[in-house]
Amino acid sequence: MWSAREDRTAKAVIRDEALELFARHGPDAVTMRQIAAAAGVSPALVVHHYGSKQRLRAAVDEHVAAVIDAMFADLAGADWTADGLGLSFAELLLQRLPPGSPIPAYLRRLLLAGDRAGTELFRRWHAATIAVLEELVAAGMARPSRDPAVRAAFLLANDLAVLLLREQLGDVLGVDPLGGQGLVRWTDELLSVLRDGLFVPKEPP
Repeated sequence: MWSAREDRTAKAVIRDEALELFARHGPDAVTMRQIAAAAGVSPALVVHHYGSKQRLRAAVDEHVAAVIDAMFADLAGADWTADGLGLSFAELLLQRLPPGSPIPAYLRRLLLAGDRAGTELFRRWHAATIAVLEELVAAGMARPSRDPAVRAAFLLANDLAVLLLREQLGDVLGVDPLGGQGLVRWTDELLSVLRDGLFVPKEPP
């Protein structure tokens, strides 16, 4: 289990077990009875707390969104000159999650589903990324952009690829890109490209 059951209320246990099942099988494939069994409660108690699977899924989405919002809130006003402050979305997210958290797998399903919850979450991350980039420019650590919206979207999409293509990246790299070694390799190369560029400048004739 990815978090301590005894530290949570019955309502939170139900939500967290639903999150884990949704991440593993997809929300449409999971029943309220399965969620109740995983949480060790009766189906009636699940209905008492959430009313329906739709409302339970909305609670799961709100919980995941709150985790992401808290991550970006921590970055507001950060000291960007401090050592060890990473720029990778995946790295920052994993630093704030307990080992074995189902949130990365659920984010993958949420973003690929194309539903309202995933779209709204991406919009919020995009706006937060723009704000972070503005702070980096103000701190003298990033160049101003002619199109901040595109820059933020590009960086966010590049970073979220680690979550969305985790299995495929692990296959070609031979290491989990969200694991310790894989994340170090990914972040090092990402920062190398962002800081130094990809192409060799042409020498003047």
